[in-house]
Amino acid sequence: QVQLVESGGGLVQAGGSLRLSCVASGRTVSGYTMGWFRQAPGKEREFVAAIWWNSGSTRYADSVKGRFTISRDDAKSTVYLQMNAVKPEDTAVHYCAAGPNYLASMRTQYNYWGQGTQVTVSS
Repeated sequence: QVQLVESGGGLVQAGGSLRLSCVASGRTVSGYTMGWFRQAPGKEREFVAAIWWNSGSTRYADSVKGRFTISRDDAKSTVYLQMNAVKPEDTAVHYCAAGPNYLASMRTQYNYWGQGTQVTVSS
């Protein structure tokens, strides 16, 4: 079992920056993909970014490419999502997830989920 706890959400103005953190505990996440997803009110949960823990290889949704950066700190068992140049459409609950499929982008490919952290971008 893997437990995931997100933090770092909040209110930020458009064009600003925010960094989300997700701490993993329980079993090791070595050999897992760590992903970030988000869900806005009335919308489906969508893929944002993923990182393969072992190599640090990454994958991004087109909507955040060039603005967001996913990274991990092996010693802290923590994955980060650095959000720059945020837009009002980035407003959503952001979720951290872990799964065995390499750089997966589908919700169903992840086994473990955090409780989510709210990000609100004001215009």
